[in-house]
Amino acid sequence: MNYDNFSASYRHFLAAITAGTEPQTFAEAVKDERWRQAMKHKIHALEHNGTWTMKPLPSGKKAIGCKWVYRIKYNSDGSTERFKARLVILGNNQVEGLDYNETFAPIAKMVTVRTFLAVAAAAAKSWELHQMDVHNAFLHGDLEEEVYMKMPPGFRSPTLNQVCRLRKSLYGLRQAPRCWFAKLAGALKQYGFQQSHSDYSLFTLHKGTLQLHVLVYVDDLIISGNNCAAIHTFKHYLNTCFHMKDLGSLKYFLGIEVARYSTGLFLCQRKYAFDIISEVGILGVKPVAFPLDQNHHLPLADGPPLLDPDHYRRLVGRLIYLFVTRPELSYCVHMLAHFMQHPRQEHWEAPLCIVRYLKGNPGQ
Repeated sequence: MNYDNFSASYRHFLAAITAGTEPQTFAEAVKDERWRQAMKHKIHALEHNGTWTMKPLPSGKKAIGCKWVYRIKYNSDGSTERFKARLVILGNNQVEGLDYNETFAPIAKMVTVRTFLAVAAAAAKSWELHQMDVHNAFLHGDLEEEVYMKMPPGFRSPTLNQVCRLRKSLYGLRQAPRCWFAKLAGALKQYGFQQSHSDYSLFTLHKGTLQLHVLVYVDDLIISGNNCAAIHTFKHYLNTCFHMKDLGSLKYFLGIEVARYSTGLFLCQRKYAFDIISEVGILGVKPVAFPLDQNHHLPLADGPPLLDPDHYRRLVGRLIYLFVTRPELSYCVHMLAHFMQHPRQEHWEAPLCIVRYLKGNPGQ
């Protein structure tokens, strides 16, 4: 796809999101005043919301650790909407029956996302596509279980030996998505939406000739319909229920760039591919024409085992998500996934070859 065919505003948006870099650790983020302010703002919001109370850790209880996750949120014109620091509790340390019970919460299937966009972009239904983001979505859910959390990195309690007793759900808690989705679904049904039985994250509203559709992926919502005034009225309703942010026309969702042109929608993961290339550290390496040698012998590899197999698993996992817009990688990455348990040195060279292939055309 030739990017010159798109409008100047979309090319500007693409350049803006590509230039932005997000820190991976607290040590990186604390060096930047913008991220420090984002973390302070988040802590203030959590305390104002009554997310926790400070108290000494009771005997027999264990405090769970937490970490920061950093994201840059963009407006539809490519400008930076805000630097977002999210506090995530390490829910993998929770104990079933003690810290949580029911955990299941639906999220949009990728096939539903593609179908949703295809219907909205169809020639007979050139509907508008809008995106909204919920501020502190999981904090809307009330927590019934007794859960304790260590102080967030970079902050300390006024009194020594105190921890956070959670009163509201928090990102990372196993039960948090369920609590939030139940509250959001209740608000949508009260407005008149019906929940799809094919994908419970899809909600539809039909009143006469009016059609509205909402697709939910945790705290990101895509809204589409055949009446612009009705969409804006519905947005206002959401703002009365939750603290929402209107991100305007859909341009960037779940790492997927969405461009509208005369014959439909163009989806790509250019920024996501660049992030993979940058993370591996081969921005200066020459690209290759094919993602994998035709006569590879990966199942017969007998080289030394990788000293740190987590790097291999992380890279293959990130490549799997590229299937959304890069189906030509399906066979190659499927082959590499066979060796996640005990990868060897030869197996590590194969995903590097795929990354070099991506470098040749990251926005395909």
